[in-house]
Amino acid sequence: MAYAAVKGGTKAIEQSLDRLTYERIQSKQVIDIETIKGTMRGLIDQVMSESSLYGEDLAALAIKQAEGNVEEAVFLLRAHRSTLPRVYYTKPIETENMAVERRISASFKDIPGGQLLGASHDYSHRIMNFELLKETQSDMKKWLQSFLQAEEQVEHTTNLQCLPKVVDYLRQERLFPEVEEDNAEPLDVTKQSLQFPATRSERLQILTRGNTGAVTSLGYAAIRGYGEVHPTVGELRVGHLPLTIEHPTNQTQNDEDDYYIGTVKVTEVESFIPVSIKKGQKEELEFEIGYGIVFGQNETKAIAMSILDYSLSSEGKKYPTEDEEFVLLHIDSLESSGFISHLKLPHYVTFQSKLDSVRKIKKEPVSL
Repeated sequence: MAYAAVKGGTKAIEQSLDRLTYERIQSKQVIDIETIKGTMRGLIDQVMSESSLYGEDLAALAIKQAEGNVEEAVFLLRAHRSTLPRVYYTKPIETENMAVERRISASFKDIPGGQLLGASHDYSHRIMNFELLKETQSDMKKWLQSFLQAEEQVEHTTNLQCLPKVVDYLRQERLFPEVEEDNAEPLDVTKQSLQFPATRSERLQILTRGNTGAVTSLGYAAIRGYGEVHPTVGELRVGHLPLTIEHPTNQTQNDEDDYYIGTVKVTEVESFIPVSIKKGQKEELEFEIGYGIVFGQNETKAIAMSILDYSLSSEGKKYPTEDEEFVLLHIDSLESSGFISHLKLPHYVTFQSKLDSVRKIKKEPVSL
């Protein structure tokens, strides 16, 4: 549940809102939406992921209105999402068709199609760049011009549109078991209450829209010992997926009649998890796969999601990270922040009742 109701004097509330506006604009600085979109890429991606609404303009507006408060921005965007009509459902997407911008594997040095580092902070020096304090528009334009000229001279020999999946090659070697496709229609967690036990489609939806910090923390806990999971990233991809919908009137199975409506940028992770399988009197080592996919470029969350996907699919249920009720009910950013924030609302009656009970006990004579 998410609490937003406020009771009190109307005049006091209006003055509080005026004060909020004052705090936002008192510096007489106005940041426009395009600036937020162009300079806060990571924040935009996080808000879109936790809101489960892909819209960079809307995410930037929510961030501006919330003054950079991610929790409030997600609240705003989810509230707006609930007012939007569901006009169409996109057709199932094959992630092999991703237009890749970044693709790495921690499991193999050489992978079919090659490793593509792309844009990442992973390879940067984690030191403050004070040169940014003096950055100007002219400096930025000069650097961009030089970079783009160098890009034009680079010969791109690899087709980044349909790179093969690493796991497919391992399946060809019979190192991973073949899995039968589950084409059952997924349940929509935004349209019906979550019930336990949850289906995998419900678990993946909750994980991908979960609070980034919470998902990361629980994924770390599973690795650290509360789940005995130590995966290797088989493949991590960042890129754009094409979206199509069926023809509104011609409901045929012919894909050529589908409408292309755009792309979404996602991060996809397939983690390889070693497991010991007891076969007769001996144990054999096999691998299972944990899956993660999130809006935008948020690699840490996608990896943590793949860990929790595997943990929640396990049969042992020895650790909290394997308990779907514990995990799924506590990682939702709106649910958790809403419940914590509701403690600021009036609790006069209940607290006074407890206070009266304490006073009554204190007044009673103590017998020795």
